[in-house]
Amino acid sequence: MAREFARVGVVGLGTMGAGIVEVFARGGIEVVAVEVDEASATHGRETLEASTQRAVDRSKMAADDREALLGRVRVTTNLDDLADVDLVVEAVPERLELKAEVFAALSKVCGPDTIFASNTSSLSITELSVRTERPHQVVGMHFFNPAPVQALVEVVRTVVTDPEVLADVTDLAVRLGKSPVVCGDRAGFIANNLLFTYLNQAVGMFESHYAGREDLDAAMRYGCGYPMGPLALMDLIGLDTAYEILDTMYRQSRNQRHAPAPILKQMITAGLLGRKSGRGFYTYAAPGSPEVVADSLTPPPPGQEGGDQRTVQRVGVVGTGTMATGIAEVFAKSGYDVVVRARTEAKGEGVVAGIRKSLEKAVVKGKLSESARDETLARVRPTTTFDDLADCDLVVEAVAEDLEVKQAVFGALDDVVKAGAILATTTSSLPVVECAAATQRPDDVIGMHFFNPASVMKLVEIVSPITTAPDVTSTVRAVTAKIGKHPVLCGDRAGFIVNALLFPYLNDATAMLEANYATADDIDSAMKNGCGLPMGPFALLDVVGLDVSLAIERSLYMEFRVPGFAPAPLLEHLVTAGRLGRKTGQGFRDYQKK
Repeated sequence: MAREFARVGVVGLGTMGAGIVEVFARGGIEVVAVEVDEASATHGRETLEASTQRAVDRSKMAADDREALLGRVRVTTNLDDLADVDLVVEAVPERLELKAEVFAALSKVCGPDTIFASNTSSLSITELSVRTERPHQVVGMHFFNPAPVQALVEVVRTVVTDPEVLADVTDLAVRLGKSPVVCGDRAGFIANNLLFTYLNQAVGMFESHYAGREDLDAAMRYGCGYPMGPLALMDLIGLDTAYEILDTMYRQSRNQRHAPAPILKQMITAGLLGRKSGRGFYTYAAPGSPEVVADSLTPPPPGQEGGDQRTVQRVGVVGTGTMATGIAEVFAKSGYDVVVRARTEAKGEGVVAGIRKSLEKAVVKGKLSESARDETLARVRPTTTFDDLADCDLVVEAVAEDLEVKQAVFGALDDVVKAGAILATTTSSLPVVECAAATQRPDDVIGMHFFNPASVMKLVEIVSPITTAPDVTSTVRAVTAKIGKHPVLCGDRAGFIVNALLFPYLNDATAMLEANYATADDIDSAMKNGCGLPMGPFALLDVVGLDVSLAIERSLYMEFRVPGFAPAPLLEHLVTAGRLGRKTGQGFRDYQKK
């Protein structure tokens, strides 16, 4: 039988504590809320009243229900009033000694069957549990802000937590309408452990001038569908808060990837804390304002960088696969004459047929007129010879992801394409400079990484190796914007921006699963419900393909030699076993074959 929680206590009525009180009271449970003094207690009560009034104003709660909810809440300054509660949730400021003092006091006040829970986001539940006389009855119950809205609750077990206690708290979270996930006692738990490692890596990219803040943020929003870019999210969280979480994680793990990027400490010392101070990675209209205003780091719009740019009117595409076809369609729809080089006439006609099919769908959906369809198709000309690319101003290579094959293409282009033309590769992982080295014009070579499907995805990573001329980068950025895509600039390193940030995170999740720290379902749920990501890491890995993911992770590890980038053995074993994800029907999960 699941335990009945008739009355619960909450210690601390700050933003999180008041939100947790509201969650319990909404669930029909009597709540005793304790604060340190009358002023804090009054403020906490006012916070609860304001939150519930907003719910009434937005027609999300009836006025009578609000009155009943407030009637279930008793606010006090006396810890002894928690003597007969079934559960106490501690929600005081994130300081270990303060929380430990609360737990030690609760241990003397509460009945022998009372469960103790901490809402800490990063501190050790085990360290808190040993300050009580009943460590087996202590768990983490990490709500996310704002607690009445966010579905995720991380229920954290220690090595001595009673399984019945864990089950009772998990069932209670479900009863409250939350989506609980169970995990072990590790700094950051699931969501923060995975999230802040990723955020810290993005900050390191910015600090090293590998990519600008707008480009880093746009890459993850447009390339992965994330609701916010990493640096904008850091500003929202608060750089001081992020630093404390990372520092706590590092002190426990000694993982260098958890060590806060040095620029964070510098910015905090300078008072640049993010939105709340009016300036962090971005500058805001006022402290607390979400409105970003231009500052000295704001890049000019594409095409307005200053300096010379090259003229691009005719575009060549080398390749006949899905990416090549999509890229040809994008350029033709934007008014460029496109020459597609194929190995055979049949493959060339296949590209035209693929474009026609895509355009027909747009016509059927009312997104394109028949005349626009015909004009677009008229701009595409297939050929089987490189010579027909001689007059192109920009040639985009989109052949197989094999360095020798790409280098052969660039060598052939170097022989026939006119001087001053730009040569671009769509590689997603190979060094662009290696393609440039196959030519006698390395300053004209650049990376132009489209995402699949190219006709739909807005992001294009523009990769400039050290050899690329500035006017080439500026021209390609402007052309990318003209074809309706969002250009982001970065250096020539494995993974560019998106893969370099995404796949270490996926690898961290795999290592977390391999260590039996949490289940795949709970990890996926934590990242979807806690961080607002469109897919959990294991669902995404199965979609991408475990073999593809392994190849990318290996390339990242060989480039950076960071221990945390080494592919998790579990991923290697699944690939060896032929479990490659959805395409084989089995990956991290099993899929029904059609």
